[in-house]
Amino acid sequence: MTDSWERARSVLETAGIPPGRLAQVAPLGGGTYNTVEELRLTDGAHYVLKVAPTAPGLSHESRLLCAEAEFCRGAARADVPAPRVVALDGQWLLMTVCPGDTWNGSPPSAEQDDLRRELGGHVARLHRVTGPGFGYPSGVFGPLAADWRTAFTAMFDALLADARAYGARLPRPADEVAAVARAGFDALDEVTVARLVHFDLWPGNILVDRAGGEPRIGGLVDGERMFWGDPLADFVSLALLGDIRRDEPFLEGYRGAGGRAVFDRSARLRLALYRAYLYLIMLVETVPRAYGADHDRWLREAVAPELLRALDEIGSGGVS
Repeated sequence: MTDSWERARSVLETAGIPPGRLAQVAPLGGGTYNTVEELRLTDGAHYVLKVAPTAPGLSHESRLLCAEAEFCRGAARADVPAPRVVALDGQWLLMTVCPGDTWNGSPPSAEQDDLRRELGGHVARLHRVTGPGFGYPSGVFGPLAADWRTAFTAMFDALLADARAYGARLPRPADEVAAVARAGFDALDEVTVARLVHFDLWPGNILVDRAGGEPRIGGLVDGERMFWGDPLADFVSLALLGDIRRDEPFLEGYRGAGGRAVFDRSARLRLALYRAYLYLIMLVETVPRAYGADHDRWLREAVAPELLRALDEIGSGGVS
């Protein structure tokens, strides 16, 4: 018996599921941090098991599985397709399986537009879910903050501290990045309600289910990066390295389900801050993860310029 098999049996037992029903344990690809495995049982049941890594990570990467469980519970409250929590033990999370495959490739434009509209509706419903405070639910930076500026500035400062500690290769020195970001922090005060933010909704974390003939969104997965904050922050990964304002089908679905998407100067400034935050994460995490030379080259050529554009927009006060 492998370690994975014994671990899976132990998890099932803890979850109140007879471990003798375990029929198969197989690794699932796509994850970049946790170990992810598929568990199949003799009775046809099917689960996903995530196991936290022991390798070093960024400052906010603590108790991420607890955050993912929080996302799943929030999605259930919003009636949004996402995994449901079966059991949680801090170091591992057992979840149900969502139908479909990751949204890869380029589907026909009509199909893509319909899926983006549907996705917009799901994200708008996610953003109705409110939290008890602002920030990461893991408590990695202490209790949830009473205001968004306090939470986000702590998140941003911690990330820059990681950049310095790891010697990350940034297109501008960390102190300069910090100074530019501070110039935009006043805009954060407009956010007064803490809402559920997935913050990692790139196509690899969106499942498309084609089993019924007409493609549908099968699930929003990998919610481990979630936080309570400004729903505008989700628009960054939803238009990774791009501009959500050009995604008319998504915005149509989002607004149609009650989501607010107004890109005034304050909103553009906040979006630039969140773009800077995500692109900094991508540039810093590559050091402890050691993704390799090809990935590092892509970061320099594709991500670093987008970080610079975000910083320029912050410096201009949200004028784009």
